[in-house]
Amino acid sequence: MSGESKDKIVTAAFLVIGDEILSGRTKDKNIGYLADFLTALGIDLSEVRIVPDEEDRIVEAVNALRARYTYVFTSCGIGPTHDDITADSIAAAFGVPIDHDPRAVKILTDFYPQGQVTEARLRMARIPQGADLIENAVSRAPGFRIGNVHVMAGVPSVMQSMLDAIGPTLETGTRILSRAIDADLPESRIAGPLREIQEAYPGTMIGSYPRSIDGRFSTQIVVRSRDEDLLDTAAEAVSAAVAAAVAARSA
Repeated sequence: MSGESKDKIVTAAFLVIGDEILSGRTKDKNIGYLADFLTALGIDLSEVRIVPDEEDRIVEAVNALRARYTYVFTSCGIGPTHDDITADSIAAAFGVPIDHDPRAVKILTDFYPQGQVTEARLRMARIPQGADLIENAVSRAPGFRIGNVHVMAGVPSVMQSMLDAIGPTLETGTRILSRAIDADLPESRIAGPLREIQEAYPGTMIGSYPRSIDGRFSTQIVVRSRDEDLLDTAAEAVSAAVAAAVAARSA
């Protein structure tokens, strides 16, 4: 890593680009993976947007997100076909020209057999001016980083490879810790006490997740915080509230 910043919150947004995602023809498999990847680094994935293959929509989203978050990650739209317009759209968002990058061209010519570097494949070597390349260990065609925006492929195995390449370059923050408490109660029976505990410990985030098995309702409560002592104290308060609610039901 480039270094963990104690008590610093590092944020990110994920911009998923593609008509095929919005139409349902392709099911996104990258959001959950990226969320897990960033959480493990202490980076909060704070927003996910999905936009169509339209340059103005991509430019609008990129410029809004890069101004708001520490990092922006994108997927899809850097392939060899006519509708892969992400690279051009990112260049437009940053107001820089785009052309075949000699570094990217060399990667492709070294990878493909002689005579197989077609004009279509060379489209994948078009990189905005001033961008750094992101290594692609799977299919070689690189992604790129410009400013705080990381542009990656949509194919899950390729995107995951690119994340492995850029992970060590990212600034990380204080990781969010969590505790889970199971309550053999419907969510409604514990909602009031949870609200009071949340108000008493503003440095925590408390979520409740109802479940039903064979008609029997229960709730899992998850307490999150960057402060381990505060987390333990709030989790103890939740456990005590659950025990009291169970006792009251049994009385």
